[in-house]
Amino acid sequence: MEHPHDFSSLPRRALGRSRPYVSSLLKWGFWAGVVGIVFGAIGAAFHHCVDHATHWRTESPWLMLFLPVAGLIIVKLYDIAGFHSTHPGTNLVLEGGRDAKPVPLRLAPLIFISTTLTHLCGGSSGREGAALQLGGSMASRLGRALSFGDEDEQIITRCGMSAVFSALFGTPLTAAVFCIEVTDVGILVDTALLPCLFSALAAYWTAGRLGVAPTRLTIADPGTALMNPVKVLLLALICALAGELFCWAMHTAEHLYVRFLKRPYLRITVASLLVLALSGLLHLAGQGWAYNGAGMDVIVGAVEQGVCPSPFAFLFKILLTALTLAAGFKGGEIVPSFFIGATLGCTVAPILGLDPGFAAAIGMVSVFCSVVNCPIASILLAIELFSYRGAVLFAMAVAVSFVGSGHCSLYAVQRFAHPKVQGSDPDHHRH
Repeated sequence: MEHPHDFSSLPRRALGRSRPYVSSLLKWGFWAGVVGIVFGAIGAAFHHCVDHATHWRTESPWLMLFLPVAGLIIVKLYDIAGFHSTHPGTNLVLEGGRDAKPVPLRLAPLIFISTTLTHLCGGSSGREGAALQLGGSMASRLGRALSFGDEDEQIITRCGMSAVFSALFGTPLTAAVFCIEVTDVGILVDTALLPCLFSALAAYWTAGRLGVAPTRLTIADPGTALMNPVKVLLLALICALAGELFCWAMHTAEHLYVRFLKRPYLRITVASLLVLALSGLLHLAGQGWAYNGAGMDVIVGAVEQGVCPSPFAFLFKILLTALTLAAGFKGGEIVPSFFIGATLGCTVAPILGLDPGFAAAIGMVSVFCSVVNCPIASILLAIELFSYRGAVLFAMAVAVSFVGSGHCSLYAVQRFAHPKVQGSDPDHHRH
């Protein structure tokens, strides 16, 4: 019989209790690493394809005349695969990461090709939605092939999402936290956190070896003026309203398209003509083709040089992005949200007495948070994009934009674990 005060058995007991934790750590260290390396390479290939498509369109703007053709090809491809072109791919992947719902593997090549075509022909779109769908669909199928249970399948799906997101943007911390925080707002303590971080870091390293430079922007010193926090909070509140407007425009455009243009082929053709007409008018007004594609050059110009094409640039981007994505073109809404926030911040800065470049950076992070409802990921994004300069001001802006935007969201399946304000109803206030 073991003596009750025999402390010599404590290491053996501790080892027995820690065995499942060590086993889980080794298991996910291996699989998350595999997912990170393989999917990081796929993310790098996708990055290069979209970059080349953007470069070709910039060098040859006449390629935008083929936007209706690209739209018809996208609709046809989705029809062949058994989807509607407006199939909510990102929502499906988010559900897979939360509820272990199967994500069809055929979604991966569809989103890869469709996003590249959208960027090649000038649709206003990002690429992170494609990243989430690429990583989520392939990782979900991998989990099923390995006969993982529901919980493990959820984890590996999120690992895939984190890996491709990290490979595209070079922000591994943001990628890991975003892919957990985005499904259930207010819940971050999750068994997927460490595997997602492993996967995101492995993908970040892999993409870097394959020539994908991480996105990093230089911002002006915000200074130590006593009124700066007040000015930042006012800007964040304005950005929260812009985020609400963006969500409303996206959902309203989708509703109107479906109501008045029921046939997908007609819908995407009309949308293409509308995008081309508005783009042409903006070009004739002397603003070039700034609003086509993701618009990263405009974002960089706003943050690093404090300039933007027009005081109404954020409104034009909202309109063109809603017209593009709601009709069935592919890509994502996050980079457009960066564009909206950066140009809005740059425009409002002189009124508030802020440096335009710093205000553009605040605007980027604030609008991003207001449309995806991920405050922790938003703070990490600011640190990874802009370093620690002004980190406290960024955190304040994120907090205000998170609350100020209410319960609007770009993602229909997003759930709120708690109301943002006591007594409010998340379901009632969502767009």
